[in-house]
Amino acid sequence: MLQLPHQPLQVAAVPPQRTPAREDQAGPWHSEAVCRRDEAGLFFAPSKEPTAARLAREDSAKRVCARCPVMIECQEHALIQPEPYGVWGGLTAAERRVVLARRRRREMELKAASASSGATERVAAAG
Repeated sequence: MLQLPHQPLQVAAVPPQRTPAREDQAGPWHSEAVCRRDEAGLFFAPSKEPTAARLAREDSAKRVCARCPVMIECQEHALIQPEPYGVWGGLTAAERRVVLARRRRREMELKAASASSGATERVAAAG
């Protein structure tokens, strides 16, 4: 059944398929994205969207992402770019900011640990 553009999107409950896209597949990862068949308005907020409507829309978008075979690639793309708007790889912009902050904090912790172990090794070698 065809849906007119102004009608809300009906999302079917489909079990998630999280098999990452193979490197040897022809075409870019996004050619396999499930969202290519859905309306973009589901993934990006209209201006002045009420909070309840935004949360419902984001939840619907995340359900689409959950059944996408390239969800991980999409999520990494959005984190690397970084994409400031929309739902990408099952994460909202706010959720992506949290993930990026955690990654930065973890990188700083690893650098600090590496630097302190390097100083300990130099002291032991000079010993």
